[in-house]
Amino acid sequence: MSSTGIFASGFVRRINSVVAALQSAPGIRRFFTVITYTGRRSGRTFSTPVNFSRRGDVVSIWVGLPERKSWWRNFTGNGGEISLRLDGTERTGHAIARKDDKGRVTVTVDLS
Repeated sequence: MSSTGIFASGFVRRINSVVAALQSAPGIRRFFTVITYTGRRSGRTFSTPVNFSRRGDVVSIWVGLPERKSWWRNFTGNGGEISLRLDGTERTGHAIARKDDKGRVTVTVDLS
């Protein structure tokens, strides 16, 4: 990895930890949450903060810079299980990632 990549990776980790800490603030938690999932290949559990919107039992997560992130790839094809904190409660659902013709990625979580 280049020194720029190492710097960017460390920077992203620091930003993610700040967002995760702020996630409990009332104004922030309406738009940010922390997702937890199991990696398809590694079997390890991961958590990362994300920006989301919600309509009933459907949560939409827009993946910024998807070409630089890999977490959403765990939800391609048939998707997979994911958990996230909503309104102070841990919820689980089924997530499916879709990439549009412009390269934008949305992960849709069905909580029902």
